[in-house]
Amino acid sequence: MPIPAAAGSVAEWTERYTHAVMDTFGPPQRVLVRGEGPYVWDADGKRYLDLLGGIAVNSLGHAHPTLTAAISAQLGTLGHISNFFTSPAQVALAERLLALAEAPEGSRVFLTSSGTEANEAALKLTRRHSAGARPRVLALEGAFHGRSMGALSLTHKEAYRAPFEPLPPGVEFLPFGDTDALRAAFAAGGEQVAALFVEPVQGEAGVRTLPPGYLALARELTTAHGALLVLDEVQSGMGRTGRWFAHQHPHIGGGVRPDVVTVAKGLGGGFPVGGLIAYGTAVASLLGRGQHGTTFGGNPVASAAALATIGVIERDGLLEHVTALGERLRDRLRTTGHPLVRDVRGEGLLIAVELTQPVAAKVAADALEAGIVVNPCTPTTLRLAPPFVLTDEQVQPFVDLVAALPADLAPEEIV
Repeated sequence: MPIPAAAGSVAEWTERYTHAVMDTFGPPQRVLVRGEGPYVWDADGKRYLDLLGGIAVNSLGHAHPTLTAAISAQLGTLGHISNFFTSPAQVALAERLLALAEAPEGSRVFLTSSGTEANEAALKLTRRHSAGARPRVLALEGAFHGRSMGALSLTHKEAYRAPFEPLPPGVEFLPFGDTDALRAAFAAGGEQVAALFVEPVQGEAGVRTLPPGYLALARELTTAHGALLVLDEVQSGMGRTGRWFAHQHPHIGGGVRPDVVTVAKGLGGGFPVGGLIAYGTAVASLLGRGQHGTTFGGNPVASAAALATIGVIERDGLLEHVTALGERLRDRLRTTGHPLVRDVRGEGLLIAVELTQPVAAKVAADALEAGIVVNPCTPTTLRLAPPFVLTDEQVQPFVDLVAALPADLAPEEIV
């Protein structure tokens, strides 16, 4: 049966959505039917420049020929198998991730279907590390690690947590980037800390990069007290910041080697796949046979999609492109000199435009009407996480839109 991609208008599909899909996301902003490169089209035929990339997922843009060919070929050969078996694609993907993560001998990968699932596995692993003797888990204010019960316990935002409490206990939140608070947390009962979970770059909180030296201190303290250092690179990993992982930037990671890294989003270029990378034999052996599992994690199609995505990034020099284009885009946004723009920050193509007023939702809504997709991740912050294949020419309309914003946009105008 054909997929009803073009049958009906945006209004008609939206009406049907309200009667069929749970209201967990609110009404859809548009009904999208196809994409190509950095562009998507809605059911009414209108084209949009996608500067959000499925929230840092569509690293190769939409309908990339190499990715779609790899998925089609694998699905036409072998689609799903249970984890009673393996496939060459699964093994090859695990090997590639270990190499990209610069993991030592004895390291292992657990493949998942999402970032939340990867962080859930990481939390279970930290429980095994402590065997119940280390009840404390540290995370940072502003953190977002997912919405399943375990991952949600690591997520800081009260609006996400409150409806589902009581959550798994033991998680303590430290001020973001505060080295004094980090030292104090270990000084008082550090031997009871099982792990420290951090995002090298917080995406949901407004693209906030940990200050230089923070991860180095985190590594020093966790090592001294026998705790694990877990880096959530779900959003910042797989080339998003111009390195395979954000902590590999000298000014962010300072050369640290974590114990665990979680990854997803851009790993499959749009196909659901994630993973947990455990560094070294001691950490990699913490989750034993029968202690964790997944139905779809590491399936042949997802593994083939991830391998193809990694291959295209390497073949086309996209890490270098992400770095250079990100720098140029941030500079162009800053030099608009617009009074509403307080700051432009980020790493690679994970970028935030910080506004002087809480009007990010209004600006994003106006941008959507103008055919540009961006995300108001906080009341004062627009987040950009576009495809790596984006060009200077393609992104110029957004720079022009920012330059033309009304200088007197007021908070009460928020949509």
